[in-house]
Amino acid sequence: MEDTIIVNIGRQLGSGGRQIGERIARRLNLRFYDRELLALAAEQSGLCTELFEKADEKESKGRLATLLGYLRGPFAGDDGGMTNVLSNDALFKIQSDAIRRAAAGGSCVFVGRCADYILRDLPQCVNVFVTAAEADRIARVRARHGWSEEQARQEMARVDARRAAYYNYYSDRTWGAASSYHLCIDSSVLGIEGSADFVLEYVARKLNRKFE
Repeated sequence: MEDTIIVNIGRQLGSGGRQIGERIARRLNLRFYDRELLALAAEQSGLCTELFEKADEKESKGRLATLLGYLRGPFAGDDGGMTNVLSNDALFKIQSDAIRRAAAGGSCVFVGRCADYILRDLPQCVNVFVTAAEADRIARVRARHGWSEEQARQEMARVDARRAAYYNYYSDRTWGAASSYHLCIDSSVLGIEGSADFVLEYVARKLNRKFE
């Protein structure tokens, strides 16, 4: 376990955080998890992937919803009981277990989903937050979806607010704040490849490793 490397990446929409994570995983031959975690959690729990997709990085409506779900379950139909009992909190717990199992299985890169907080007790973790200049973020979002500049800007605001609410709710930290991570990086400065190189150098120094 002492040779394990865990890199957790938080990111603004359009910052290139996923691409940086993919390059790090490829360079070090690590397993990579972003939305793949949803399928993993579904497989391990026996639930359908759609349940996790609907709750993905969205703030919970509160633990009361879980309690009410259990109380109402015996009196509701099958669909109603399932929807109420499996609140976002319950799904987060299942997804957290999947993240811990994946980390216990060896070195990997996680993107989002509070992985840095969930794995906070593991000394071999390196937690990174990726941001970028607004113009670069807009360009990436537009290229991906074919949207107008204003549509891209609105989507960035919506998704970042959702990610922040999710992270702040389930952790005792603040999404995007430097104090929540080991390293914060602006990918616009070095580009995707250069940012991946920079993070790899930091990982090597923090964990006292040497990479080829």
